[in-house]
Amino acid sequence: MAVRNSLANRQKRTGLTAYLTQDAVKDQINRVVGGKNGTRFISSVVSAVQANPQLQECTNPSILSAALLGESLNLSPSPQLGQYYMVPFNNGSKGCKEAQFQLGYKGYIQLAIRSGQYKKLNVLAIKEGELIRFDPLNEEIEVKLIDDEEEREGATTIGYYAMFEYTNGFRKALYWSKRKMEAHALKYSPGYRSDKDKGTNFTFWSKDFDGMAYKTMLRQLISKWGIMSIDMMTAMDSDMAVIHEDGTKDYVETVTPEDDVVSEQEMNEVEQSGAAEEGQQTFF
Repeated sequence: MAVRNSLANRQKRTGLTAYLTQDAVKDQINRVVGGKNGTRFISSVVSAVQANPQLQECTNPSILSAALLGESLNLSPSPQLGQYYMVPFNNGSKGCKEAQFQLGYKGYIQLAIRSGQYKKLNVLAIKEGELIRFDPLNEEIEVKLIDDEEEREGATTIGYYAMFEYTNGFRKALYWSKRKMEAHALKYSPGYRSDKDKGTNFTFWSKDFDGMAYKTMLRQLISKWGIMSIDMMTAMDSDMAVIHEDGTKDYVETVTPEDDVVSEQEMNEVEQSGAAEEGQQTFF
């Protein structure tokens, strides 16, 4: 989806708006989003980038590639909507910052709903004192939610629950304790481990642990038992990736000043080992 254009080499001298309005780039955009929606697309991308100073330092082609993928999935780049994000990271091997496509948990929900197969889909944090029991064999949970919303918002999170029900009645549910989610994040997110070790706050796990936990629960639930539309499979395959001009992907996390690209092979090894372990330990 990226644009091959020699002007990309002049990234530092070309602003994003000027880059996106070049004829060759506009042609690529129009092929993906359609001529009538090209202006809207450019405006939404520029607005999202302006909201993030670090993203403004990323290469224009990587921003465009991430945004075009989001557009092809009919998801909004608005940070307020949380459907997907363009996340900056520092590619030390290239000496530049690049934008990574990262699917938000609300993006998972949108893609699942569009399939028309889900009657119910929910994910939420369980607060201290709310959980009465969870039966992993029958996938039944009993909770007493805190009535006061403000009190509930401020209460300590002890776990996460996700469930779906198909229109045909098939149902699956999943519960992870906060401890299990923390262990998962530390094991499979090098950036989060670095944040914890150094006391930094670069990764989404550090900035929005609950949001990443919701996303993890939905991914675990849908990828193992859910109906996977083509859009959902595309989104999962591209999640946490920088998409290059030749269509290849580097799977990375978020930026820290020292971060380099994590190779696709390394990430595949991590994901495969993680999938094997989670397949054996779905529940506590």
